[in-house]
Amino acid sequence: MSITNFFNIDNKLLDLSEKALAATREQFEKIEKVTEFNQLKVLNAFIKNGVSEANMSGSTGYGYDDRGREALESVMAECMGAEDAIMRHNFASGTHTLTVALFGVLRPNDKVLVLTGRPYDTITGVFGIDEVTDGSLADFGVIYNQVDLKEDGTPDIEKIKEELSKDKYKMAYIQRSRGYSLRPSLTIADIEELCKAVKSVSPDTYIMVDNCYGEFVETKEPCEVGADLVAGSLIKNPGGGIAPTGGYIAGTRELVEKCANRMTCPGVGKEVGATLGHSRELYMGLFAAPHTVGEAVKTAVFASFLFENLGYEVTPRYNETRGDIIQCLTLGNEEGLVAFCQGMQSGAPVDSFVVPEPWDMPGYTDKVIMAAGAFTLGASIELSADAPLREPYAAWMQGGLNFHSAKAGILLAAQKMLDKGVLK
Repeated sequence: MSITNFFNIDNKLLDLSEKALAATREQFEKIEKVTEFNQLKVLNAFIKNGVSEANMSGSTGYGYDDRGREALESVMAECMGAEDAIMRHNFASGTHTLTVALFGVLRPNDKVLVLTGRPYDTITGVFGIDEVTDGSLADFGVIYNQVDLKEDGTPDIEKIKEELSKDKYKMAYIQRSRGYSLRPSLTIADIEELCKAVKSVSPDTYIMVDNCYGEFVETKEPCEVGADLVAGSLIKNPGGGIAPTGGYIAGTRELVEKCANRMTCPGVGKEVGATLGHSRELYMGLFAAPHTVGEAVKTAVFASFLFENLGYEVTPRYNETRGDIIQCLTLGNEEGLVAFCQGMQSGAPVDSFVVPEPWDMPGYTDKVIMAAGAFTLGASIELSADAPLREPYAAWMQGGLNFHSAKAGILLAAQKMLDKGVLK
């Protein structure tokens, strides 16, 4: 039995697929070890916090004394190596979650320094970088600055120290994933180096990490290596493909309380927020997350080897250390990029019959094409790919609830490119 029982894949692609599986065996074994460690860490957090069936029932109205919500947030704090956490279905997206964290900590005339160059498209409006948009941090008087990355795409530690030494910054902000750029995602070792650099020059500066796409990829999280605050989306890694929406914030007790006061209202914070029956999905998603992330990382490694051997530039390469689940494939032109996304969509369990086309997506400066046949709309822990239609016409691919179906999606993407005559 093979994929050819169900899909028409060219024999040369099938041969290359087998070669990829053989070549990535060592990487898969490393991924399995990380997955096992993280799964046991999560299991231990559930046990230590006495999670029970009673915690799964939902609350209504104000949600006072929701023990299930409180236990869930204690479990999440433990998993993130943090003192406290907020984990709610009320967060509409990762950007919304990050916005709550930023507004929770920063005040008018505070200064924030982004250590990883220009942020990705949807967060630029939150900072008010290009224009002081209504409701942005700039609109509230928060002063933005950034340290550009070095030519190799890595943070410029010396310039970061220099900038921190000549001005007082309330927050140093780190974007872990690459966004729509070709720079490397940050590993935990990279984040630790940045944290040490910040604290060595400006010990009172809070360090916040946008942890989207990075949770459970390694055996440690940013709060365990010096970050004061992290935030992310539950329809990415920590929701395990089960959480239908939501986000989380974790960090020191002081900062999480500030964020909670912004999430609800001052003086109330985490004490309110009806769970409306969503607790079970969030618990299940968090418990499934390490395994699901492991499958997504395997998918990225496989795609990296396959497309590098088809003649394309890829980052990271299949055997490089990874800081997140994202795989970037530089496809070179619009035709190849569109064909790739259309082929991947054809292998999705949901909406496989849909043909993706580029469109003007809110929050982005260029037309964007997305392949995302997902059970949860926009869930990038499920196999998906998206890209702005601009040079170098690269696809940012991520996710895969299980490796076997994700591998099929990647092969179908390559087959579509071959059928359209745009495969190298």
